[in-house]
Amino acid sequence: MFAVVKTGGKQYRVQEGDVVRVEKLDGEVGKNVTLDEVLMVGDEKAVKVGEPTVKGAKVTAEVLDQRKDKKIVVFKKKRRHNYRRKKGHRQEITVLRVTKIAGAAAKKAPAKKKTEEAAAE
Repeated sequence: MFAVVKTGGKQYRVQEGDVVRVEKLDGEVGKNVTLDEVLMVGDEKAVKVGEPTVKGAKVTAEVLDQRKDKKIVVFKKKRRHNYRRKKGHRQEITVLRVTKIAGAAAKKAPAKKKTEEAAAE
C-alpha cells in the first residue's frame, strides 16, 4: 500500500518502511508523528484520490532524526558592476520512517467504457 502525503509545501509518495526527509516537524526523536494531509491512497489493485484530501486517511511515522540538511550556496552577481553577494543556507529537516498507512480503503477504479470503434471490432 502507498500514499501521497503533503507536508512542508511538498508532496511525497511513501510506503510502509520508507525513510523520508521532510521539512522540520515538531516531535522528539523516537516519538511518532501523524501526517493528516493524505492526497492519495492506493495499492496494486485500486487507487483512491482525495478531493483534495482522502477523508479518514492518516500516515503514522517515527521520528528518526532532527538535523540540518546540506548547505545551499546562493550567489548573486551583476557583471561589470562590482556586485557580488554570497550567502549560504541550511534547511532544518526531520527524518521519518513510515510505520503505518491507515484510513479509507481504496475503491476499485471504474471500468473503462468501450468506444464505438472498439465495440465495432
